[in-house]
Amino acid sequence: VLENVIIQSVGAASGLVVAGAIFTLPALFILGLPVDLFKLFLVSLLGGALGIVFLVPLRRYFVKEMHGEFPFPEATATTEVLVAGEAGGKQAKVLAAAAAVGGVFDFLIIHLEAFSEVFTTRSIPFLKDLAERSKLVFKLDVLASVAGLGYIIGLKYSAIICAGSFLSWFLLVPLVAHFGQYLAVAIPPAADGTLISAMNAETVFRTYVRHIGIGGIAAAGIMGILRSWRIIAKAFSLGFKELAGGKGKAASLEATERTDRDIRMSWVLAGIAVLGVLLWFFFRFGVIPAGPSVLSQSLIALVVVLVISFLFTSVAARAIAVVGTNPISGMTLMTLILTSVFLVKAGLSGKEGMLAALLIGGVVCTALSMAGGLITDLKIGYWIGATPAVQERSKLIGTLVAALTVGSVILLLNNAYGFVAGPNHPESDVLVAPQANAMAAVIKTLMSNETVPWLLYGIGALIAMTMQMIGVPALAFALGMYIPQELNTPLVVGGLIAHFVAKSAKGDEKLETARNSRGMLVASGFIAGGAVMGVLAALFKFLGKQYDVSLLAWNFGNAEGTSGELVALGAYIFLAAYMYWDSRRTDGEA
Repeated sequence: VLENVIIQSVGAASGLVVAGAIFTLPALFILGLPVDLFKLFLVSLLGGALGIVFLVPLRRYFVKEMHGEFPFPEATATTEVLVAGEAGGKQAKVLAAAAAVGGVFDFLIIHLEAFSEVFTTRSIPFLKDLAERSKLVFKLDVLASVAGLGYIIGLKYSAIICAGSFLSWFLLVPLVAHFGQYLAVAIPPAADGTLISAMNAETVFRTYVRHIGIGGIAAAGIMGILRSWRIIAKAFSLGFKELAGGKGKAASLEATERTDRDIRMSWVLAGIAVLGVLLWFFFRFGVIPAGPSVLSQSLIALVVVLVISFLFTSVAARAIAVVGTNPISGMTLMTLILTSVFLVKAGLSGKEGMLAALLIGGVVCTALSMAGGLITDLKIGYWIGATPAVQERSKLIGTLVAALTVGSVILLLNNAYGFVAGPNHPESDVLVAPQANAMAAVIKTLMSNETVPWLLYGIGALIAMTMQMIGVPALAFALGMYIPQELNTPLVVGGLIAHFVAKSAKGDEKLETARNSRGMLVASGFIAGGAVMGVLAALFKFLGKQYDVSLLAWNFGNAEGTSGELVALGAYIFLAAYMYWDSRRTDGEA
């Protein structure tokens, strides 16, 4: 089982590196900037390595000292899969059955398109007018994997996340639409001069309200950093003590315990220094064009990368620990805004400025993605009994391999589908790349000296501070404001199922524990089955488009329109009922 922990950790590195790359680097094609395969490799490698070395000092705090405080939904699901596979017997059967149900359910949606993935109140006639006139719309993603995530997160955090989402969608979106309908001019950051009166609820959210969520995430992250600065300072002070040759008694005792042993702090600090030098060389000679201000501009780029990566590493780790979702696109967007503002002030703008800002953003995005993924792996290792230092070294190996391939994959995607419509890429085949398009729009705006929505960021910061003052976890609430509503509402469904499963034991602690454990296995099976079948469905679609091979690619339902959404709601109610029923199928002896 310890070998399997390392295998999944190395394998997961590819997804983390890809997330950092695909959120930012396609903007190079969108903006018509030069694409260099070696630079894409360096962005991914340096960013991934930076995320690892910045996260290592925080491992003990998030994984050990805060044990029991954070739900770690993704780590819980992976651990259940690893343990059930090792133990076999009843656990493996429960997990396999749930994975089959969740996998088939998600495959019906993703590949066979039997019904819609997202249910909205637009499918109900008397609520459709409300959605169009008042921009009030309720949305629910019916994938089994998301419902399983909600079960593991639990009702408390699910409700907080959903409360943030409801604030965005049921208050802020209608408010912006109501007052904006009377304006005859476009209000930045609206693109292409679009009037608010011409926007639907989703467009209002993406254009305005999501920026409020970004401000909330940034403020919540900064408050989290301020609250835990002693832990961060203590972690890095150990490194300096090691360099000085005096670890101290506490550090020596901790170092003797295998399951609490990280990469030596002296090596971590040396790694940060080496990465800092490599990043400066990369920016100085590979990114920023030669000129009288090249030294100051490359130093600005280095400082932005190191400071933001360091500060937001704890934000990424906390978000993964609470929700299982890393808001790297929001934090990267904030990075791009700050980078662009500083570079423009330093005299770098236009195409060269856009290229520099995007590559800087790519490094930060990959670092934060890697930090969030590594904290998940380390929590899995903590539960199972792995050695953190071995996991951390393995992650570095996985990062190197992934970085070698990710640039080629992005070039392949651009050649096969394209990120921008053109003679060789019809509009219908072009990859949407929503995050990369958002990054491109922001950079283009800033490098052209257009308005930055500081007011929206400020409103989000004030909301986050208010939540913190009344005792509501600010980051969870801000994540709900930022993440699309359809991904938040299923979390509450899963959380409610977990709550009712626990209540069904009627005070019998032994029975409650057994039912909760079985429910965790069922939820983990939903997540694992959905993930596997999602990859299979994507492969089928790729083969169908690339080689014109049809593999079960028929649509025996109506995935679009009212009927497809109503069928989706009915199927989801059945899935939720099954999850509740299966979680209760134990007498407490298992």
